[in-house]
Amino acid sequence: MNKKYTIQNSPFIVPTTDGKLIEEHFGNATDGNSKISIAHMIAPSGWNEPFQTPEFDEYTYIIKGKKQFIIDGETVVLQSGQSIKIEKNTRVQYSNPFKEQCEYIAICLPAFSMDLVNREED
Repeated sequence: MNKKYTIQNSPFIVPTTDGKLIEEHFGNATDGNSKISIAHMIAPSGWNEPFQTPEFDEYTYIIKGKKQFIIDGETVVLQSGQSIKIEKNTRVQYSNPFKEQCEYIAICLPAFSMDLVNREED
């Protein structure tokens, strides 16, 4: 009998050079799913990424700490218990300029892919 569920015990740990922990539970890197990606993230204090204009909707739920978003020039700060949806084709920069690390869940529709993120050069 085929099971109608999948338990993820071994998320893919995305290699990073900026100190950020990315554990993809479902998505392109873990199970080849290009429709959705679900990842657990921990961004250290002082972390940031370059501006990007992703070709996917991204939902973020903050578990602990705070995370800063610059969305089309507007600065938005979310804290524990808050969530946000950023629509695809929106210019955004993610960062954690705060003293404590930020733990959050990110969901991308379609799944996160370096081919779809469109990061700007530093």
